[in-house]
Amino acid sequence: MTRKTAHVISHSHWDREWYMPYERHHYLLTELMNGLLDTMEEDPRYRYFHLDGQTIIIEDYLQIHPEKREQLEKYITEGRIIIGPWYILQDEFLTSSEANVRNLLIGHQDAAKYGVISKLGYFPDSFGNMGQAPQLLKQADITAAVFGRGVKPTGFDNVVIDPIGTSYESPYSEMYWESPDGSKVIGVLFANWYSNGNEIPSDPAEARTFWDKKLGDVEKYASTPNLLFMNGCDHQPIQRDLGDAMDLAKELYPDVDFVHSTFDDYLDSLQRQLPDDLVTIQGELRSQHTDGWGTLVNTASARIYLKQLNQLGQTLLEKGAEPLATLAHLAGGKEYPHQLLTYAWKTLMQNHPHDSICGCSVDEVHREMVARFDKSRHMTEAIIDESLQAVAAQINTADVKGWPKGSKPITIYNMTGWERTGTVQAELIVEKSYFKEGPNPPAIAERLDQIELNLQSGVLLDDQGNSIHVKAEDLGVQFGYELPKDQFRQPYMARKILLTFEAQKVPAMGFKTFAWVNGPARKLELPKSQLVVTESGMSNPFLAVTIHQDGSYDITDKTTGRTYAALGVYENCGDLGNEYVFRQPDGDTAITTKGQPAKITLIESEAYRATYEIVHQWNIPASASSIFEEEKRKMIPFRKRTASRSEETVTLKLVTQLSLEQSGRGVLVSTSFNNHAADHRLRVLFPTGLHSDTCLADSIFEAAERDITPAEEWLNPSNAQHQQAFVSISDGAAGLTVANQGLNEYEVLRDGNNTIAITLLRSVSELGDWGVFATPEAQCLGEHIVKYAIYPHQGTVIESGVFAEAYQFQTPWFHTQTAHQQGALPANYQMLNWNGSTLALSALKMSLANDDAVVRFFNLAKHDEELSLTAQFPIASAYHSDILERRHDEIPLEAQTIKQTVGKCQIVTYALQIKPS
Repeated sequence: MTRKTAHVISHSHWDREWYMPYERHHYLLTELMNGLLDTMEEDPRYRYFHLDGQTIIIEDYLQIHPEKREQLEKYITEGRIIIGPWYILQDEFLTSSEANVRNLLIGHQDAAKYGVISKLGYFPDSFGNMGQAPQLLKQADITAAVFGRGVKPTGFDNVVIDPIGTSYESPYSEMYWESPDGSKVIGVLFANWYSNGNEIPSDPAEARTFWDKKLGDVEKYASTPNLLFMNGCDHQPIQRDLGDAMDLAKELYPDVDFVHSTFDDYLDSLQRQLPDDLVTIQGELRSQHTDGWGTLVNTASARIYLKQLNQLGQTLLEKGAEPLATLAHLAGGKEYPHQLLTYAWKTLMQNHPHDSICGCSVDEVHREMVARFDKSRHMTEAIIDESLQAVAAQINTADVKGWPKGSKPITIYNMTGWERTGTVQAELIVEKSYFKEGPNPPAIAERLDQIELNLQSGVLLDDQGNSIHVKAEDLGVQFGYELPKDQFRQPYMARKILLTFEAQKVPAMGFKTFAWVNGPARKLELPKSQLVVTESGMSNPFLAVTIHQDGSYDITDKTTGRTYAALGVYENCGDLGNEYVFRQPDGDTAITTKGQPAKITLIESEAYRATYEIVHQWNIPASASSIFEEEKRKMIPFRKRTASRSEETVTLKLVTQLSLEQSGRGVLVSTSFNNHAADHRLRVLFPTGLHSDTCLADSIFEAAERDITPAEEWLNPSNAQHQQAFVSISDGAAGLTVANQGLNEYEVLRDGNNTIAITLLRSVSELGDWGVFATPEAQCLGEHIVKYAIYPHQGTVIESGVFAEAYQFQTPWFHTQTAHQQGALPANYQMLNWNGSTLALSALKMSLANDDAVVRFFNLAKHDEELSLTAQFPIASAYHSDILERRHDEIPLEAQTIKQTVGKCQIVTYALQIKPS
């Protein structure tokens, strides 16, 4: 008979902030680590400790106890305290693709200082797991993952729930986990949670009771005689008498080998004895074969303002600071700011643990998060500004044909992976005057104020000397300052104007320069606008929009001839849930703005863009009924609450701005409102009328195909899901895609129309989970602005290429005012030329290891795609790389061009070695 081995792995799952503010948990962390170091020093039987897979714990501890560095490093380098591979334990679905990669990359960089790292995909408490995790892990030489959720039902307070009606997705706690591209790792489910070996008794009677149950629980699911026991839990202090408890267990159960183990040892033993009948689970692990109440997916709509700040912060780093700093390095010779970018990323990622970004902590936590978002963004914006100035100094504006002397050049930057056309706004200094510090010199302001601008007769020229439509507005005299690298700060007063225009065909990963000419000597002919505005709508060559009296609108796709009717209706219902879970009151029927008169006004009608404003004055219930407070105080489970919505109402004023650009393939929407109501959810509805059993939702390095109708075990009336940039439905011939900025929750309603519902606000008042934690700020009272866009198209979102539009919708334009000068760069420039219709360019940055330019793509299609990539900067060689930015085999170059086949759903990274100048 094969002997059993009980692998006891000591750990403490360390939520940096959750039911207490960060510093309260920080205090407890110092106690934990001090106790750990003392115990390892005093008891050689306490051999190992798994430091929760996140290197930030080291930073947090040494911030308080720098004198412990040498002792801590000793146990790390000896392999007794196991660190990495992540920087933090993130929520995978609410952080971007590149943020997930940076998390693993920076975790590896931090661990490299110690020469050791845990090569384990550690996901102990993620609220679901991304489908591309196996592919990402394999690229980092990680061949196994452990996780607590996604396969077997796990509810609140770490309660593991038996399945309803059907078997588990895997009969064992061990399985294979496969990404859409075919990458596969060993997956181990914490089938009895990551606390099944917590507080092992050292009393004989208690130990017998403990181990009789625990051994049976683990054997129920284990596929081999290697039994995993996790000795710890959330913020669990270490068990100082573990050595005694283990010695006792060995005495009581001589047929079991009890070892204080590591994941490496456990997995090594496990893989030698795996059976042949392991199940392979594929793609996302989202607990879809459960009753639907424990997925925690509604954290995607808790405190939406956090998700919006995160989307902005991630985008500015990925599609602003990194590629612009790369451009400044390659074209302007500016040093690439590796350390500053790492600081900005680390500060941002400190908001990415699931209890943080999910918005499911106490109010103090989320207040501190806002400050962190600001800190990261301020650093990112500084990097962007410095990079833009370095690039602008290299642009040749003196030799552009058709630009007269005295013109004011302005450069528009497109840091997305595709050529881009759209409406931009840019401030321009017409004239400025420096002054020495002291009292504000009114004479300067008065002189600048008297300058005759002649804005109506001014023109904007493109890089070919053609005049384009522009709206120029006088911003008056404003204060500003410069910070020269070799002088003291220089304040100035400046006369500014604001230019709004359509920037056409700005190259991908590049820029295009325009010139403002004030009062030209000759009249230039403007092109005819293709935008048509009517009393009830607007149209361009691609779309027609008709607005109804209740503020809903129809969009006709002129390519397919299909009309999507009654879009943009708002829906409101009650919510008796918490930061984790939405729960509509019994008997509550959602109210909508359908049939409610709206005030509709045309507020913008320019050659490049038209905008209608739609205003609803909507009375909604003020809160839940009074019994709700008593139910929360008594910890009545949210599913058993009987409160309803109050009879009292408040006015919710919704101001919607509906915009169509002359070259736009989508309708751009901004909705603002001042929330005075509590305990409710606000959504916007898009009936597609398309027949499909599945939708495509943008997720981590994939457009995940998800069933619209949940599994038979599903009991929750709601089937909300996560999204990143978009959700899309297609019947094969036509499709409708809704893109968003930081609105991470959607649901496709089973209403016969496959209506896409996007959550705009969810107002709740408690944390939920294991105790009573009031969170009044989670009601999200006050002003909000949300942005989304609607794209009709042929075929699917991938086949039509509309995914690129959705990704561009995430990304801001950048601009700089440029001097009239000679320079090495042309007025229209592109760093990279590439082709691949189902590919998305995900990253362009410099590698810390080799100073290579790192370029990453991923294939959204379930078929191979050909990639052609040409660098517009001199490269000496090119290599296959990975998410850790290492060089692998060299790739043949043909005139600076890489030609490769990218496999289905594959993530590919290339390292371009820069040729010395």
